[in-house]
Amino acid sequence: MMRALVAVLLLIAGLAAGRAEPVFPQGLQTGLEPAGDLQTEPGFAGFQDSEHKVTVVIAELPSGTYEKLADSMFGTSPPGAIHVNRESFPFNNGIGYLHTAEGSENGVTFRRWILIAKPVEAPGELLNFVVLVNVTVPQSASSVYTDALVRKMLRTVSFRPPPIEERLKLIPFTVSDFAGFRVVQVLPQGLILTDGPDDDVGSQPSMIVSIGRLTSAQADDRARFSRDLLAVMPVRDLTVTSAEDQRIGGRPGFEIRARGKDAHGEPLSVVQWVRFTGNGFLRFVGVSRPDLWDAMFNRFRTVRDATDLR
Repeated sequence: MMRALVAVLLLIAGLAAGRAEPVFPQGLQTGLEPAGDLQTEPGFAGFQDSEHKVTVVIAELPSGTYEKLADSMFGTSPPGAIHVNRESFPFNNGIGYLHTAEGSENGVTFRRWILIAKPVEAPGELLNFVVLVNVTVPQSASSVYTDALVRKMLRTVSFRPPPIEERLKLIPFTVSDFAGFRVVQVLPQGLILTDGPDDDVGSQPSMIVSIGRLTSAQADDRARFSRDLLAVMPVRDLTVTSAEDQRIGGRPGFEIRARGKDAHGEPLSVVQWVRFTGNGFLRFVGVSRPDLWDAMFNRFRTVRDATDLR
C-alpha cells in the first residue's frame, strides 16, 4: 500500500513539474505557453524566434472594438491572401475567432494566424479589453511551426489582472512618492491615482499624472494652453478661482485652481499643474471634496514634486 501511495505521489509531482505555465510579456494582461524557441523580450509586445523569423504579436485593444474586428475578419480577404479560413476558436479562457491565411511580403512567403478574443471576466477582476494575437511563420519555418503546433499554442491564451508594477516601468516618467495614493490604472502616457477603498475615482479623491507634446504655438502661450487642458475636465460648472505662473521642479509651470460639481451635483475642488519640458509637458490634476481639500492638496503636491522624466 505504501509503495503504491508513493508511486502515485511521484506521478502527480512529475505531471505538475512537466505542466507548462503561460508566459506574460512585460506589461500585458495576455500571455500564452510559447511554442518552439519563442521568447519574450523587454519592449516587445509578444514573442520572437529570431533564428526562424517567427513572431507572435499581442495587442490589447478597447473592448468596444470586438464586434468591429469580428466583422472585419469575416469580411473581404486581405489583398494577395490565399487559403483563407475563418472559424470560431475555443481556447483555455474562452472562445474567439481565428483567421488563417497565406501570403507574401517583400519576397517572403508566410502563413499567418490571427486570433481575436475577449477575456471572460473572473469574479472580482475587470478584464475590459479585446486581445488580438497575430502569429506569423515564414515558409522556411513551416516544418517547425506547424499549423497543429500554432493552434495548440493559441489554445493556451490566458489572462491576468493588470500588472501595475510592470506597467509603471513602461511609462516615460517615474514617481518616487505616491503620497499614500493607490494606482488605479496605468495608461501609455499617464497614471490614474485614487484614495479610497475602491477604484471609483468619481466618488473619492483622485489624481491624474500624464505627459504630452507641445506645438510651438502652445509653448508660446502657456496660460491659454493650461486653461484649454482644464476645460476638457469632466467637471460641471467649472469655475477658475486662481491661475498663475510657477516654477515646478526647476522648470516653467502654470497652476490653476478651480471649483465645480461632480455628476451628482456635489461640490469639488480642483487643482491643475502643468510643468513645461521644452517641447513637452507633465500634467497633474487633483480632485477632491472641499472638506478634504487641505490634506489632499498637500498630497497632490507631494506626487507632483516626486515626478520626473526618465
